[in-house]
Amino acid sequence: MSRICIIRGTMPHKGRRIHRSGLAKKKGGIGRHVTKTVNRTVFPNLQEKRIWVPELGQFVKMKISAKALRTINKNGAYNTLKKVGLL
Repeated sequence: MSRICIIRGTMPHKGRRIHRSGLAKKKGGIGRHVTKTVNRTVFPNLQEKRIWVPELGQFVKMKISAKALRTINKNGAYNTLKKVGLL
């Protein structure tokens, strides 16, 4: 399955991890120096959830991000799904 939130559309994106060496200045060193940058993929926090929609009287199974789950808790399942165009 794809790693895309069906509510917000968040998907994996590219990022970097920085490797540093040396002792920090406040610890008596000459400072931290960047020795390497490594590309990496940052994934959204996706959860596969069964959301109860009282207006429909049934559960709806979907793959959503944690932030989308907060949106559903705030605005309600039916309103959120209707605004996105899934109902």
